Amino acid sequence: MIGDIIDLALYYSLAGADELVFYDITASPSNRQVDYQWVSKVAKCINIPFCVAGGIRTVKSAELILNSGADKISINTPAIESPDLIDKLAHRFGSQCVVIGIDSKKIDSKWVAYKNTGDPTKATKTVTYTLDWIKEVQLRGAGEIVLNCISSDGTRNGYDIEQLNAARSISQVPLIASGGAGHVDHFVDLFNQIDVDGALAATVFHTKEVKIDELKTYLKSKNINVRI
Repeated sequence: MIGDIIDLALYYSLAGADELVFYDITASPSNRQVDYQWVSKVAKCINIPFCVAGGIRTVKSAELILNSGADKISINTPAIESPDLIDKLAHRFGSQCVVIGIDSKKIDSKWVAYKNTGDPTKATKTVTYTLDWIKEVQLRGAGEIVLNCISSDGTRNGYDIEQLNAARSISQVPLIASGGAGHVDHFVDLFNQIDVDGALAATVFHTKEVKIDELKTYLKSKNINVRI
């Protein structure tokens, strides 16, 4: 498995990705943390920013990940369960290193944060409203927010523009859109309608249905500012 991770990391680094985000999605549901040894191996083979997520519940575990070569750490479920972890991480490492992932879904006309979404059998709706949580994590020192819109994730029908627009209106830190990319025009729609700071995608890149260099060229042709 580590070989596959290394190969993918190197591929994306050479293909023109602006940043890599590695999620060990089953870490939190399994009550473990991401393996810092593979973090080190990945960091040594790429030359772009590298963010790591997966069961990071303490300042010490975050320090291990950052010392292994990651530029940022991302927390989701651990932050919901212990919000003061955000304060501690921001104080210790600086807000620029602290990314908050939020898995969110609309329930009865309001967006609600979920936890443990890496394991469908353990995914749980919280009592935390997404927009309230976005405000709180910023006050606690989050330097970036990745909003994964659960209802769009995996559908390949495009990003959740409504939810992302609501999040953008209250986000004073970089906001990254996640969930729903299936075609190059979905990226165009996103960037034309919302001033997000980036778009995260996985499957369409892994399968090479969308190639990063071709996507960037296409976005540029649509007068969307991207790094080439």
